Amino acid sequence: MNIDHLSALELARHIAARDLSSREVTTHFLSRCHAVNERLNAFTAIFDERALSEADDVDARLSRGERLSPLAGVPVAVKDVLCVQGELTTCCSKILANHRASYTATAVEHLQTAGLVVLGKTNMDEFAMGGSTETGVFGPSRNPWDVDRTAGGSSGGAAVVLSAGMCPLSIGSDTGGSVRQPAAFCGVLVPFLD
Repeated sequence: MNIDHLSALELARHIAARDLSSREVTTHFLSRCHAVNERLNAFTAIFDERALSEADDVDARLSRGERLSPLAGVPVAVKDVLCVQGELTTCCSKILANHRASYTATAVEHLQTAGLVVLGKTNMDEFAMGGSTETGVFGPSRNPWDVDRTAGGSSGGAAVVLSAGMCPLSIGSDTGGSVRQPAAFCGVLVPFLD
């Protein structure tokens, strides 16, 4: 089965049916992340051990016959402005270079409760203030369609991971176009949930 050609919903259905394990899917995307992140600079941190542990938990719960959420076991990336307890949350700023989150942001907590697997943190403009994902301390994210072009911002890394097939789902933030602009630049869909 070619995981690259499956949507997040299709992946979820295969995981729920146990045609694929969450570990298999997570391992696939972690491998892809490591293969292309150096060139695209979309992730500021990749959570290999944590992600595999979360995937194993979903697989164990499914093997016990537990009924899980519709997207359980599917990997997701989160913008570096969202806290994940125990992990660095830098907002892509040098001033927060060593800041480890003491709590998990509500949005991420909801994802984890639903059984999604957090792969890592995505690059962004410093403190989400910018339109190109070039102002953060980690350097610019590269547009996967043309690495000499901007990915947009401030959630550029979030759009790049989707466009480059590094992760099937990604969470950014949007005040004045911070998700919409990178999505347009990188050719991905932005569903808004209220």
